[in-house]
Amino acid sequence: MKLAKICTGAGLTCPEAADISVTGFAIDNRKVAPGTVFGAFQGAQVNGEDFIPAAVEAGAVAVVARPEADVVGALHIAAATPRKCFAEMAAQFFTPVPEHIVAVTGTNGKTSCVEMTRQIWRMAGERAASIGTLGVTTPDGSISTGLTTPDIVTFLSNMSGLAREGMTHVAYEASSHGLSQYRNEGIPVAAAAFTNFSRDHLDYHADMEDYFAAKMRLFDEVVSDGATAVVWLGADNSDWNRRVVKHAEKRGLKIMTVGEEGEDIRLIGREPTQLGQSLTVEHDGTERTINLPLIGAYQVSNALTSAGLALATGIEANRVWDGVARLQPVRGRLERAVIAPSGAPVYIDYAHTPDALEAAIAALRPHVTGRLITVFGAGGDRDHGKRAPMGQAAAKSSDLVIVTDDNPRGEDPAEIRRQVLEGAGDAREVAGRREAIHEAIAAARADDIVLIAGKGHETGQIIGSGESMQVHPFDDVEVARECAAQIAAGGAA
Repeated sequence: MKLAKICTGAGLTCPEAADISVTGFAIDNRKVAPGTVFGAFQGAQVNGEDFIPAAVEAGAVAVVARPEADVVGALHIAAATPRKCFAEMAAQFFTPVPEHIVAVTGTNGKTSCVEMTRQIWRMAGERAASIGTLGVTTPDGSISTGLTTPDIVTFLSNMSGLAREGMTHVAYEASSHGLSQYRNEGIPVAAAAFTNFSRDHLDYHADMEDYFAAKMRLFDEVVSDGATAVVWLGADNSDWNRRVVKHAEKRGLKIMTVGEEGEDIRLIGREPTQLGQSLTVEHDGTERTINLPLIGAYQVSNALTSAGLALATGIEANRVWDGVARLQPVRGRLERAVIAPSGAPVYIDYAHTPDALEAAIAALRPHVTGRLITVFGAGGDRDHGKRAPMGQAAAKSSDLVIVTDDNPRGEDPAEIRRQVLEGAGDAREVAGRREAIHEAIAAARADDIVLIAGKGHETGQIIGSGESMQVHPFDDVEVARECAAQIAAGGAA
């Protein structure tokens, strides 16, 4: 493809680009080949401008960078916001894309919503996929990407690849990091959902307003004109979600509110059942009873928000609600891993913020007749300020709390645990995560429930940082099963 055509499509004027052929895009100079457009961005730890000479030597024909960057030997496409410019150019190259694309943002629930939306589409007969924390999930399986929102080249390449494989519907997670770094630009987004908002990622964002502003880029700039904003409005909903509605109104988007206070999909009633919960929902003037095969109030919000996205993309209502009644659990989201030898069920959840931990505990509480035992830790090299509140959230609603290690990364695990324990009351401290899981399952009695929180779907434990970083195999589901088997056999951790 000619660079001039790419520039024109991205709204740029580049007369010098007329005869330059482009073979690809890259933000890593090691992936540059002859004909590549290289994106040189300033990051928190690495300045991509330092690698411009290496990219040019490898064959880069153009470099997107700040006006003051030094570019010799390739066309310098200068932009005040080079990440955005690069993304808009790359979107012209990576085509086609699926016809129906939706995005989900919020602090918690993004992974569940994109996966549930994919399931509803699939059950309605559509060729559907999702992109997010769990990787790229298609009807044929999933491929891990390692990031909630992959880099812009990977993201657009995935979108184009899915379209070429026949996918017509794709739901993706829009993280605050991805939105602030322009990793979602240039594609038509028909609908976007907002789940909830609470403290997270304040190691990256200056404060909560900065964090919220990053989320709002999805509605203010990324979605297509005339798109639908699906916003959860619960009975105890925060003002943040109502502010999302204001953003959508200002942009002129269609608005679909969902929840106890929702106008388009209203949750009238919810009753726990042995295997899930019975919902009474009003939509389009019709009241329906839906047996949702998932436990927990937050799973209701995820399921109904996903239903809203499916409706916004033209799926017929009866098919949507039939799909909701057949939703399957999402990996690492209140996933039942094993039944302990005592008869107590053991659940795994990705909850790694105070609000998410509180929601996971609240989801299990109606099903507990004995004690709720919670095992969790906090990640290293991440927001320190949420550690004590996580301890408080666990201690407030659990009968027994065991504080252990999560992904310590470059920090001292003992210091992380100390900070969590400041808010965790009489919690036990068990250093090794495997040992903590073993202790919790061994302590569980028949009427108890064990919750292992923080890592969810992850299959490794990150220890160290930089060149010394190691990822040790560790899957909470597998470890819980191994510990239960050891206990049943009379063995120790």
